[in-house]
Amino acid sequence: MPEVITAGETMIILNPDQSVPLEYAHSFTKQIGGAESNVAVGLSRLGHRAGWISRIGNDPFGNYVRQVIRGEGVDTSLVSVDHEAPTGVFFKERKSGNAVNVYYYRAGSAASRLDKSLLDRSYFKEARYVLVSGILPALSESCSEVTEELLKISREQNIPVVFDPNIRLKLWPDRQEAVTRLNHIAERSDIILIGQTEGWQLTGSYDEEEIAAFYRKKNPEVTVIVKLGAKGAYFSTPEESGTVPGYPVSEVIDPIGAGDAFAAGFLSACLKNAGMKEAVKYGNAAGAVTVQVSGDIEGFPREAELDAMIRQAEAETEGTVVEEVNR
Repeated sequence: MPEVITAGETMIILNPDQSVPLEYAHSFTKQIGGAESNVAVGLSRLGHRAGWISRIGNDPFGNYVRQVIRGEGVDTSLVSVDHEAPTGVFFKERKSGNAVNVYYYRAGSAASRLDKSLLDRSYFKEARYVLVSGILPALSESCSEVTEELLKISREQNIPVVFDPNIRLKLWPDRQEAVTRLNHIAERSDIILIGQTEGWQLTGSYDEEEIAAFYRKKNPEVTVIVKLGAKGAYFSTPEESGTVPGYPVSEVIDPIGAGDAFAAGFLSACLKNAGMKEAVKYGNAAGAVTVQVSGDIEGFPREAELDAMIRQAEAETEGTVVEEVNR
């Protein structure tokens, strides 16, 4: 049974082989991407049991999504097939540098028809964390009900809820509804993983300490992690707070997926009973590894690679040299 469970939509990514406006792109690489399954794959690569709950279309894209995620070692036993709605698709557009635009074709997708009746309570009996994303409740009313059911099951079974807002304003009727509903989920979560820009959108402040204080005022027991990009991440718990620096990278190839890699690295350390500073450090390192490879999951590190990066960075700080491990 999974140690970490999440639910959400995974789509086919069509990633252009050329850095040009999308209308001029003529060839594409097929990949998969979805915040929730990304985290599950990241955890599996780091040696943990992860489960992903979703719905896919009865089509070649749906088959491909399930094959890839299951092939990564993620449990897909609660992934159902919709014989009427298709698997969602989105296109990436890279014009210059590391800036990436995305164009979604997901309205009415199979995943948007996910139903709370598919959430088997016995599936959660060994879970140590449930990851909830802010994307899922934006997809449809039934997906919003699934989110509420995940929170309910977690509360009933005393499983900590980890919430990543993953704000996608295009999916919400208006910005205020997004803010209200996402903050309501945050108030009922145990750990919040939030980006600095997301913090501004949901709290009105860019300041990491003010963002954390906003949520800890509503729930003094919550742990808030504010991701600061290349600068690292700030954390605030009932016992301590501080900033953990990030890891420098030579080149950012694709920033999409970095937050999901952070969540996987962070949760992996938590599953090993690491302290908060250590867990945030592992999240920072996982994100740094991931942005150096194109694709949502392709760059996610395995345990040896992640440990090697951390050791190398720490050795350089101390002025010593560590030989790179064979991968």
